[in-house]
Amino acid sequence: QQAALLKEAGAASAASSDGIFSNVSNFHTTPDEIAYDRQVLAALGGSAGLGAVIDTSRNGNGAPADGEWCDPAGRRIGRAPTLNTGEARIDAYLWVKLPGESDGCNGAPGTFSPSYAYDLASS
Repeated sequence: QQAALLKEAGAASAASSDGIFSNVSNFHTTPDEIAYDRQVLAALGGSAGLGAVIDTSRNGNGAPADGEWCDPAGRRIGRAPTLNTGEARIDAYLWVKLPGESDGCNGAPGTFSPSYAYDLASS
């Protein structure tokens, strides 16, 4: 479904984009996102030059089992930002959402929460 929406938007070719991104402001594990991104890229059927970047800023412990999305407890910073992923078609791991930036449950949305940043760094 995601690939169909991207094709409709004209983002399915190397001429229109460099690729896709995933997990922004989310908690899914890096291996899960790699598998998902590869499925989307394959479904796009575009150039082999299309790649993916994954937000790893807070996916170190994966998504909470209860589905909580607003500054959930027990999450951890994921892999450090790098262009050297060692994974085909995965161009980078990035911290798109800054670790410690609130979803709205630890201060106003988008504000930096030192206590949340500490929790992410020490969980």
